Amino acid sequence: MSSTSTDTVLVTGGSGFLGGRVVAQALGEGYRVRATVRTLSREAQVRGDLESMGVQAGERLTFVEADLTADGGWAEAVAGCRYVLHTASPFPAGEPDHEDDLIVPAREGTLRVLRAARDAGGERVVVTSSFAAVGYGRAATDRPFTEDDWTDPDSDVPAYIKSKVLAERAAWDFVEREGDGLQLATVAPVGIFGPVVGRDHSSSISMITGLFGGAMPGVPRLYFAVVDVRDAADLHLKAMTEPRAAGERFIAAAGDAVSLHRIALAVRDRLGDAASAVPAVELPDETVRQAAEADPALKGLLPNLGKVRHVSNDKARTVLGWNPRSSEDAVAATAESLLKLGLLPVAHPA
Repeated sequence: MSSTSTDTVLVTGGSGFLGGRVVAQALGEGYRVRATVRTLSREAQVRGDLESMGVQAGERLTFVEADLTADGGWAEAVAGCRYVLHTASPFPAGEPDHEDDLIVPAREGTLRVLRAARDAGGERVVVTSSFAAVGYGRAATDRPFTEDDWTDPDSDVPAYIKSKVLAERAAWDFVEREGDGLQLATVAPVGIFGPVVGRDHSSSISMITGLFGGAMPGVPRLYFAVVDVRDAADLHLKAMTEPRAAGERFIAAAGDAVSLHRIALAVRDRLGDAASAVPAVELPDETVRQAAEADPALKGLLPNLGKVRHVSNDKARTVLGWNPRSSEDAVAATAESLLKLGLLPVAHPA
């Protein structure tokens, strides 16, 4: 697939933590970019964030107001766009009153974008899915999860996880039945970390700020996979143009799951004295269970103690030539940026 700098790329959710990096990556590769935002008042924030990333967008970046829950604005958004990078997705602060409050907007919003891209003659859509659509609702095993795996939506999983798997399933079904030649690729990021440039960032970032909170003398035995937001954005662009990416899923992970203890040590090593409040020891599970009895906020950790969801990024590396940063570099970059912005509970450096 031959692309040129005259091609226009639509990025949905352009004001988001990932969406902003995708906009920056596309601009950096010479594309014209149109970004959707829920309200045009976010334009100044997006442009300011891009400047913080060293990107001067100028006239190569335009904005359209569009919401995943309504049809208005989408025809205008996709008009003349060869590619669509659909990063926008609802993400709740907590469990909704009813799971459909999250599932319906996620699924219908994705279908709304796909229909608009098809009707406008777009060539390929890359949908941001999630590892939530890959590795949940099934027993963790020593075998790493790959793109061939799907979360079981009928299992006992939270509404957010169910919304991601049902939205991605709906996207593949749509393209097969009604796509009329529209190409689809999906990217499934694990926990997204990396440099924060403003106060809008992924929910994963709270894991880093929590290390500085001093609530516990050590860290629980928790394991998760990590990806730097810059690498996740790069993978979207690679999936957008590589001919072999059409019809494929790609997991975005720096590598296999790592322990929270390893993450804490990486932050302490990179930030030095500024991270002196970050615990350096791993707590026995029984200690965490006892703490959860006194602090109900910790009870959500208990089902995941000691459980490892192994993950493979081999497909993205081999098919797309993707070469992500290490997990340690991703989380250290997160902590460094939070410190610089004064968003950590430590003394801000002069």
